[in-house]
Amino acid sequence: MANADTYLEISRLTVAFPKAPVPVLNDVELRIAKGEYVAVIGHSGCGKSTLLNVVAGLLPASMGGVVLDGREVTEPGPDRAVVFQNHSLLPWLTCYENVRLAVDQTLSKTMTRAERHEWTLHNLGLVRMEHAKDMRPAEISGGMKQRIGIARALAMKPKVLLLDEPFGALDALTRAHLQDEVMRIHAALGTTVMMITHDVDEAVLLSDRIVMLTNGPNATIGEILDVNLERPRDRLKLAHDPRFIEARAAVLEFLHARHAQPAL
Repeated sequence: MANADTYLEISRLTVAFPKAPVPVLNDVELRIAKGEYVAVIGHSGCGKSTLLNVVAGLLPASMGGVVLDGREVTEPGPDRAVVFQNHSLLPWLTCYENVRLAVDQTLSKTMTRAERHEWTLHNLGLVRMEHAKDMRPAEISGGMKQRIGIARALAMKPKVLLLDEPFGALDALTRAHLQDEVMRIHAALGTTVMMITHDVDEAVLLSDRIVMLTNGPNATIGEILDVNLERPRDRLKLAHDPRFIEARAAVLEFLHARHAQPAL
């Protein structure tokens, strides 16, 4: 499904900051199909988050650009929902209210008040957080906060879900649970996903393709790996699957042999 029907197109993208001697990203070309799950991986400083921020409309391109479903991306919009490593929930609102706020801001013209209530509850159900709807962020765990962040993003009915290392601050067990939840939701909804990660196993487990960036600055796409693993995926079975092991080895070889972390 790599380039069958381009839904999200990143074309000749270069991002340069004032006074920097070289661009952060240089001539990045990527086409993502509708419903595809793409992971972007690379060492710190290679511009992974910069790339996601351009797709989100939070950062302008210096050259080239991004087109989503036939429309150029020039600013933030509800068709691109972002989940950051920091959950960014409003602490004075309940879990329900945090999701409902996004629903009211994006869907008030197309849904009645009652429909927005039901839609908010539906998305809390998607991430299995109905039981915590009346709790505030300070009363729930880090993993639960990220579930609410994901529910809030999905509730906006985005064309693309953008994940910026969403599980990076979580412990290993919580991270594994949330990865499984994201796989389940992706299978149920067919959402197009672009995820930034530094975790090789996570990239192989979740994605259809892995985009590997060269070291920054002046980073570009060094290689794209197709992950030929059927869905649904079981992490325990995949641990001994030769195809999983081969894909993992290919990413590690790219990152640590051909593009080792530059010395600080």
